[in-house]
Amino acid sequence: MTDRRRDLLRIRIELTGISPPIWREILVPARYSFWDLHVAIQDAMGWLDCHLHEFRIGGSSRGDVILIGIPDDEEWEDSPEVQPGWEISVIDYLSEAGDRTEYEYDFGDGWVHEVTLLRVEPREKGQRYPKCVAGERGCPPEDCGGIPGYESLLEVLFDPSHPDYESLSHWIPKGWGPELFKPERVRFDNPLKRWQIAFSAADM
Repeated sequence: MTDRRRDLLRIRIELTGISPPIWREILVPARYSFWDLHVAIQDAMGWLDCHLHEFRIGGSSRGDVILIGIPDDEEWEDSPEVQPGWEISVIDYLSEAGDRTEYEYDFGDGWVHEVTLLRVEPREKGQRYPKCVAGERGCPPEDCGGIPGYESLLEVLFDPSHPDYESLSHWIPKGWGPELFKPERVRFDNPLKRWQIAFSAADM
């Protein structure tokens, strides 16, 4: 039985559709909600959390799937209601090794991540969590146009003679590179503060 106060969830996040893969392995408290996990994924991957997101659990079609994220006032007939992520515990759905969910960020660019629970394990004394323990390759820049746009971006950046090389070189974030990632440099934000910022801004 998982102890929500003392145990950790070791989770792998992999951005789908890109090869070689862009992935992260993180340790998060077992008490985490899906909102908390969303914030941890954003920080570990390197996204800026400036677009909508959604976890999708189970089901062979959108009508059967459980959606967890930010509820929308507009409901679609053929789509289930989105459940608020801050009210649902991750271990309600990811409790056994191998349990998976799909996480999509930025519905325009459509960045889909496969999120897999590797195992439940005890905390190490003196360590702070969440923690990024492994990963490879840099996260695509925000608003680059999804997988096709990202692939085009790389094609240009690897060809200094390309007519768009100079303009795109100035557009990408400073210090970014497709192969650059160091787990120890990941810094995690406070999920509660992120929630307060997101919803205080939404009310303005």
